[in-house]
Amino acid sequence: MTRESSTAPSEATLTASGIARLANVGRAAVSNWRRRYADFPTPVGGTPTSPSFDARAVEQWLHQHGRLHQAGTEQWAWRHIESYQPAAQISDALNITGAYLLVRSEQTEPTGDSLLTPRQLVTHLRTLDPGLAEMVGELLPNQWTPQLATLLRTANQLSSEQDPESAFEYLHSQYVASAHSLSGLAGTPDSVADIMLTVAGAGARTFDFTSGTGSILRMAADRALQSASVTRCYAQEIKPQYALITLLRLWFVHLRAQRAGHPTEPPIVHVGDSLLADAMPNLRADVVVANFPFGIHDWGHDRLAYDPRWTYGLPPRTEPELAWVQHALAHLSPGGTAVVLMPPAAASRPAGRRVRAELIRHGALRGVIALPAGLMPPTGIGLHVWVLTQPDPHQPHAGDLLVVDTTAASTARSLSEVVGEAWRAYLSDDYAQVPGVHRAVPAIEVLDDQVDLTPQRYLPQASNLTADPAQIIARISDFDELLDHIRHALPAVRQAQTAPLHAAPQADVADLIRSGSFSVQRATSRTRSTSATTATTLTATDVLSGGPATGSTARAANDPPGPQVRTNDILIPIIGHKISARVATPEQVGAELGPGVQLLRVDTTCFDPWFVAGVISHTDNLRIAGRASSTANSALRIDIKRLAIPVLPLDQQQAYGQAFCRLIEFSTALDQAAMTGAALAREISDGLTAGALDLTS
Repeated sequence: MTRESSTAPSEATLTASGIARLANVGRAAVSNWRRRYADFPTPVGGTPTSPSFDARAVEQWLHQHGRLHQAGTEQWAWRHIESYQPAAQISDALNITGAYLLVRSEQTEPTGDSLLTPRQLVTHLRTLDPGLAEMVGELLPNQWTPQLATLLRTANQLSSEQDPESAFEYLHSQYVASAHSLSGLAGTPDSVADIMLTVAGAGARTFDFTSGTGSILRMAADRALQSASVTRCYAQEIKPQYALITLLRLWFVHLRAQRAGHPTEPPIVHVGDSLLADAMPNLRADVVVANFPFGIHDWGHDRLAYDPRWTYGLPPRTEPELAWVQHALAHLSPGGTAVVLMPPAAASRPAGRRVRAELIRHGALRGVIALPAGLMPPTGIGLHVWVLTQPDPHQPHAGDLLVVDTTAASTARSLSEVVGEAWRAYLSDDYAQVPGVHRAVPAIEVLDDQVDLTPQRYLPQASNLTADPAQIIARISDFDELLDHIRHALPAVRQAQTAPLHAAPQADVADLIRSGSFSVQRATSRTRSTSATTATTLTATDVLSGGPATGSTARAANDPPGPQVRTNDILIPIIGHKISARVATPEQVGAELGPGVQLLRVDTTCFDPWFVAGVISHTDNLRIAGRASSTANSALRIDIKRLAIPVLPLDQQQAYGQAFCRLIEFSTALDQAAMTGAALAREISDGLTAGALDLTS
């Protein structure tokens, strides 16, 4: 049952990545050490571009130079696994460590530093489970290699420091998060497994036909133990290394149950393709859970055309997920529950609508739950959970489909709480929907030409729900007041008999700057620094809206703050399709100037700020002050130094300034009315359509 040790290196070795992890530095630092230090260990293998080093020599060198990163025993154990050579056998190293820890968990007396031999390890495992002993025995050499000996001594020490099961769970979590797990299907995150098992409930037999590394099954077994109930776990997995990890994890829980006095039966795990080579065709489980691979079109469509599992129709070649769904139902006992992860596209793809319709008609599909995006890395999409049961006429809501959108639920509660509450309410006799979150949809509503099972299709988002009719009517009254205010906001004007502004002498802004009457300021340049802080600054959007500063700019610790806005300062966006000068509002005074804004400060004893802002904003001035910029939207860079302004007595400037100020207020109110009116029209339309509003006679 053991294999020859010649497959492993004769020495325990480390790559540059392994050394970097030991010292908690980057790989570049390791390369630097090799060049700078003559006593750095020489490579003992590998290639010139990817050398390997003697692990013991490297650790000694790091220790002598004070560069050895202090880590716990469990971290050292993972580093030995992660740096295992050849890299293709890292899963084997993890499994051997797990088997060793499993045996150590059964031994009550301390063993010191002595290691069990490979033969002794297999003998101990055989007393637990001959199948487990055979799977582990295929991985073992006749004698421990230096690499394995170092790893197992660390595991031996780890088993004396803490619970061996917790130690293996730590190593497993590191494994599934690393690049060595081969696939994102290795482990199901606890948050997702928790949701699935909350809906599935408990049963005497729990089955996962694509177990990966057994994350869902282990949680199910652990839950059963904590609730003092009993469940026997069954699994099938196509990858042998994953199947063994599953079996080891389940055996840890099984031994814990035995020590607690719970008479549970040992887990059963088979290796193989569940669709093409079902290892347990007669198994009928109370709970079936699965996180199977998506989008594998070569799943055996032609070879399984007449398979008895296709009770709800032969799955199309492009719909392997519907084959998995029917496989789950085929292994489900009457009254049991199956919960499977599905890609969201499986709810609506045209090719699968016939099978989806049959699942609905027969009451086999009971619920579809939409999960938030990002719960299942590396995929970034929001997956679905399908809940299935064997059709039972005595079950309530047999003709309804529960749809849940967890993305619309309150963030104050966990996802498993939201889903569990919805499922329990659905199974009760007094179900009440939560608008936007969950609803029991009549089957007749789903069975149309598309049979689209996407939850959001049947659940309007909370932001789109019809507003309170009383609030809509109140907003209509407020909108009338806003329109009335706008009608009286324009300044009173008449046709001019003379043109005082046009006839007034002109003064160049550049000359006024040189004389000290005007000054122009812009944001200061920033120093590039890795220790930069963020400062709140005034943006061009803030200038146009009249609101407070909302921008942010990185600033090094030694950089001085930018110019601050004062009362009566004139603010002008640097880039634009027109010149938009505004006098600073009280909310903007004291803010730091952002990079997209220029500030014009005038001598208020000679010039009225609103008058200056108004004449600068004259439409034709863009032709004079605008210069081509590097932006892609044809906006111009505004250089106000090119402009000239009319010179009038201060009292006349102030009269014009008041008019310019009222025009800006009118323009702002008009924009607000446009947005408010559009929103109000949409709410009235939705209210009429939903029946919440009616027309007056």
